[in-house]
Amino acid sequence: MSTSIAPETVTLEERGIRILWKDGHRSLYPHRFLRLRCPCAHCIDEWTNAPRLDPDTVPQDVQAVDYMMVGNYAVEFLWSDAHYTGIYTYEVLRALCSCMECAARREAEAG
Repeated sequence: MSTSIAPETVTLEERGIRILWKDGHRSLYPHRFLRLRCPCAHCIDEWTNAPRLDPDTVPQDVQAVDYMMVGNYAVEFLWSDAHYTGIYTYEVLRALCSCMECAARREAEAG
């Protein structure tokens, strides 16, 4: 894994989760946006990758209340709805970045 695809800092804010990446890129993820994309086996079927999480069961005001780094490859969040089993790899987090720069890059790659 490239060391540039690693967080320099992770900050929990009222607006969301802010990540400053080692390559200087900045990402802001709204709390509920990231919670609804939890990759754990409770939220995503392990065999089919089909979503198992009913979005209606996740409070609109859900927030990450804490986090911990997992090795040198991921971040695990503790959510205000007491969910804490999702491990978000750096690659997944970077792919979920919705800033204009990342959106333009994805659009260009899609052709």
